[in-house]
Parts: sequence; structure tokens; C-alpha cells
Amino acid sequence: MEWIKVLHLLAVLGWMTGIFAVPRAIIFWKREYAQLGAFGPTGDLTIRIYRFSLGLGVIAIATGLWLGWYWGFPLWVWSKLGLVALLAAHYGWTGRLVLRARKGIFTESDFWLRVFNEISVFGAIGVLIIVVFKPF
Repeated sequence: MEWIKVLHLLAVLGWMTGIFAVPRAIIFWKREYAQLGAFGPTGDLTIRIYRFSLGLGVIAIATGLWLGWYWGFPLWVWSKLGLVALLAAHYGWTGRLVLRARKGIFTESDFWLRVFNEISVFGAIGVLIIVVFKPF
């Protein structure tokens, strides 16, 4: 079971990297697109980070469910899963932004994208608090 925990933590780290990096990268992609008027290397990198971290997110959720099942799904696991579901929805929305950016559609402001990026930080902090303190 310890190897599942290791795999889970590695996958979570990779997924969180994408969750935190991609919205910020869209800001730079937007600026690059405005300057070049075309798809550039920042967009390519952003897409690659999103795709890679998406796979890690799937592994993180699958191994998290496995661990939850192993522990009998105590209340703290359900609370964590609720926050993870919100983070997954946030990541899905990020994917929508990436798909629109591939078409050259950047309607959100830099400020909006920065706030959107920081929302995920609060979700990650909530997950950490629940996992470490297990308040329920």
C-alpha cells in the first residue's frame, strides 16, 4: 500500500504543477499571440504542460480513490474528494481556456487569469489541511 501512496503523491505533485502553471502560462501565451499575431512556442509549451498534467491528474484521482477504499472512506476522505472534485472542475475550465487559446481567442483579462490561477491555491491548501489534520 505504501507504493500506492508514493505513486499518488508523485501524481498529485505533477497535476498540481499543471494546475498552477497553465493559467499563468495562458497569460504569457496571450501576450505572445498579441505580439506575433500567430501561434508561438508559449502556446505549444502550455498545451504540452496541460496534456501531461492531465494524465497525472487521472492517476492521482485513481490512486486517491484506491487509498480511500483501502481506508474505508472515512469522512475526511470524502471532504478531500469534494475539494479534489472542485480542483478537477477548475482544471476542466482551464482546459476550455486552452482550447479557446488554440483558436486565438483570449477574452479574459490578465487580472482575471491571475485570480483564476490563485483560486486553485486555496483548494490545494484546503486539501493539505484535511489530509494532515484529518479533522473529521
